[in-house]
Amino acid sequence: MLVKDWMSKNVISIGPNDSMHDATMLLKENSINMLPVIKNNKLVGVVTDRDLKKASASDATTLEIHELLYLLMQVKIKDIMTKNPITVHQNFTAEETAEILLNNRISGVPVVDRRGNVVGIITQTDLFRLLISLTGIGVRGIQFAFLVKDQPGTIKQIADVIREYGGRMVSILTSYDKVFKGYRKVYIRMHSIERDKLSELRDALVNKAELIYLVDHRENIREVHSITTEVA
Repeated sequence: MLVKDWMSKNVISIGPNDSMHDATMLLKENSINMLPVIKNNKLVGVVTDRDLKKASASDATTLEIHELLYLLMQVKIKDIMTKNPITVHQNFTAEETAEILLNNRISGVPVVDRRGNVVGIITQTDLFRLLISLTGIGVRGIQFAFLVKDQPGTIKQIADVIREYGGRMVSILTSYDKVFKGYRKVYIRMHSIERDKLSELRDALVNKAELIYLVDHRENIREVHSITTEVA
């Protein structure tokens, strides 16, 4: 799950001496919210739709339309851009990038190669696409969530039961967040299960691990069990 496989490679950029009006039009025409600022083929900043709104907000309410347009054409990108922007390397993992976005409270970053050249942009939307792909929600199916002991073989026991009922696993995800020490949560998505055998399968799985919830996306059935999984 490297950034280079999920980033947007068609980079729309702008120069530091271009105007706010130029930036506004580029964002609108391309349905994006961030532009790398390039000078002499090097990244010198970024400008976002938030930067543009912030720069014009104080004056917009007192200006006529033609005056506002004049303002947008006079203000240069170099005066409102974020200098020394945060970037990620194209070989960063998606999860590293998500952590950077979260910690810095930003919606996206330019992606660079080893020479510092901008080769793409990765945003929260790209990471959402990755999440959808990783979890397999596109195939719908059934998702089970379990609380299991953090011991070797616990996931295999669950997987073996699923195979006995003809199930094909789409994804397996685990998490140690908000659980007691010595436990972890396991999320398994499966398909090819005959619906008339689902109740029997659920009972067989409950004998192997503590069921948190079941979601049958095809039938829109949701079954949530009230158990304590979070650390007190």
